[in-house]
Amino acid sequence: MFKKLVFVFLVILLTFLWFKSQTKVSAKESKIDDIVNFANSHNGIAYRAGGTTKKGMDCSGLVYTSFKNYDIQLPRSSAAMSTKGKKVAIKSVTKGDLLFFNIARLKGAINHVGLVTSIEGDNVIFIHATTSKGVIYSSLNEQYWRSTFVTAKRIIVAE
Repeated sequence: MFKKLVFVFLVILLTFLWFKSQTKVSAKESKIDDIVNFANSHNGIAYRAGGTTKKGMDCSGLVYTSFKNYDIQLPRSSAAMSTKGKKVAIKSVTKGDLLFFNIARLKGAINHVGLVTSIEGDNVIFIHATTSKGVIYSSLNEQYWRSTFVTAKRIIVAE
């Protein structure tokens, strides 16, 4: 009888621990979905240097505002943002990760940022703000973005 009680207790304990870990994963995924959906709602917004509103945004303004809206404070510039989070290999990038770029015509080793919105096979899709087209989606498979890519960072990590 005692062994059965211990066994039942262990099963309940392990079930509880498993459920608790799944809840954390779900909460993390939910926050990432919220951040990405918020960023997606800005698709088509015009470019404005230093902008953080629907009247106009720059690349870091889009990312900064998307995370701030869900109580995650990031630095305001793409270079400063690139010092935060956990470095991620490009093959391991997931939705919600940040991609950092070095665009030759701009100053600084890192001067552009995009937010990963989806992964389609080996194609990484990200949202960002460009001076010519405003807030748009691009693919890391595009030669220009692949050649200017520097690093990827994960801001929201499992606890």
